Amino acid sequence: MLDRNRLGRLILMLFALTLISCQEKAHEQKTAQKRPNILFAISDDQSFGHTSFGGSTFINTPAFDQMAKEGVYFTNCYAGSPGCAPSRSSIVTGRYHWQNEQSGQHASSWMKKHVSFIDLLEKNGYKTGRTGKGVGPFRYAESPEDSLFRENNAGGIEHSDFRYGPENDERKATGIGATNYYVNFEHFMENVRDNEPFFFWYGGTEPHRRYERDSWKRLGKKLEDAQVPGYLPDNDVIRGDLLDYAVEIEWFDLHLQRMLEYLKEKGELENTIVIVTADNGMPFPRAKANGYEDGVHVPMAIRFPSQFPGGRIVEDPISFIDLAPTLLELTETSEKGMLPIVGKSFTNLLKSKDEGKIDETRKYALAGRERHSSSRYLNKGYPQRIIKGGDYLYVWNMEPNLWPSGAPQKFHPKDSTKLMPMNGLDENGKFIPDAAFMDIDDCPTKTYLIENHDAPGAEEYFNLSVAKRPEFELFNVKNDPACLENLSGKEEVKAIEEELKEALVDVLEKTQDPRYVGPDKEIFNTYKRYSPIRKYPKP
Repeated sequence: MLDRNRLGRLILMLFALTLISCQEKAHEQKTAQKRPNILFAISDDQSFGHTSFGGSTFINTPAFDQMAKEGVYFTNCYAGSPGCAPSRSSIVTGRYHWQNEQSGQHASSWMKKHVSFIDLLEKNGYKTGRTGKGVGPFRYAESPEDSLFRENNAGGIEHSDFRYGPENDERKATGIGATNYYVNFEHFMENVRDNEPFFFWYGGTEPHRRYERDSWKRLGKKLEDAQVPGYLPDNDVIRGDLLDYAVEIEWFDLHLQRMLEYLKEKGELENTIVIVTADNGMPFPRAKANGYEDGVHVPMAIRFPSQFPGGRIVEDPISFIDLAPTLLELTETSEKGMLPIVGKSFTNLLKSKDEGKIDETRKYALAGRERHSSSRYLNKGYPQRIIKGGDYLYVWNMEPNLWPSGAPQKFHPKDSTKLMPMNGLDENGKFIPDAAFMDIDDCPTKTYLIENHDAPGAEEYFNLSVAKRPEFELFNVKNDPACLENLSGKEEVKAIEEELKEALVDVLEKTQDPRYVGPDKEIFNTYKRYSPIRKYPKP
């Protein structure tokens, strides 16, 4: 038998070991709790310059501005595509949309093999959720038994759907969606999440069209404040359309502001990586669905003050394919289970104390497009590959024989033997909605351009938006952000053009872009489309 002294020492030793074990477990739990939360906010159709921090005179974005001032503001962030679905596919896969087959094409099917980084965060202990638009538009599997297509949205699960109704409707315009983004976020935080680190996807459907025309008038905005890009005529119609666009951006920003205030109130803001961006450029002619600056250059601000020195402006080019590897690295999450990621983490840029150009190995950002809407004969797309390097944007229009904004004439939707009028104009010269150039969202600006297509001073703007384009285009976007002067083929920029083309082709070859390497260069046109198919005459 043990004597009392030895027994006492043994008890003390066991107590000490238990205490140490408890302390270690507590430390592990505390460490786990310190893993950063992530709030990912993405608007729908917003160009780079359209934040007040970015210099806009007609759009007020206090939430974005706060993130940009206190965090890292990127001046050269390029979307995966000038259209929502392919661009968002690049975000969650870390791959160019042309690598993602159906899962990289607008209104097609999302395949199970294209695993989202959000799935891996969930496996690594993160509670994931979403409000609003996720990774879409795609057709997801209609039942769990589907062996090929994914069942749930690749942007995460929508755990609730609180919406505005007659009793609580505070929306600023009738075009704004009914989803109450903030309340859904609050519900997720208080009713779904249970002290785990979280990833939450806030996907606004604003400023996607349609807009309530002249909604800006109720909100005290002024026509003279609007900034009209050089590829659009400067008149009251276009200015008013831009102000309606501003109303919707401000609505998106308002809900972000409420989410930030909630996180601050709950003591979680400082342990949350906040990312604010947009999926592609503004829904105006020659912007959205175009490989020009206002189509692919998007705002980006990231805040996490404990690890990312704030108050910095970073000029390094980053692409949407870089987001997945960055967030996986920051959360110490393995990419095992995903198809090979081709993006490059920019954690080094976030954690640097420098600003301006930081990483000399980062030279380019790429984007591309295929189909947007059903706008051409046999549902063909308008293939583009785009590269940004330095001050220059290089665009390869791979089938320049096609109409870039869609065909000017289509068959009648109720009688496929009858053609609609050319340019969609009736006998009185009025534009018929949904009648021509369908890669441009119907809007007052589009209507004005078409109805005035041959008017003095307006014809050039009409052609900028809809006329066929050369195979190669090169723009000095520092001097020409509207992308009006095509420098391709000019001797003074020959070396720059050759460098960008070589860099672009190198990536297309390495990533096995079917459009470049084959064997079926038209495969993108064969993927099933679930949105309505319009019929067009053979060119």
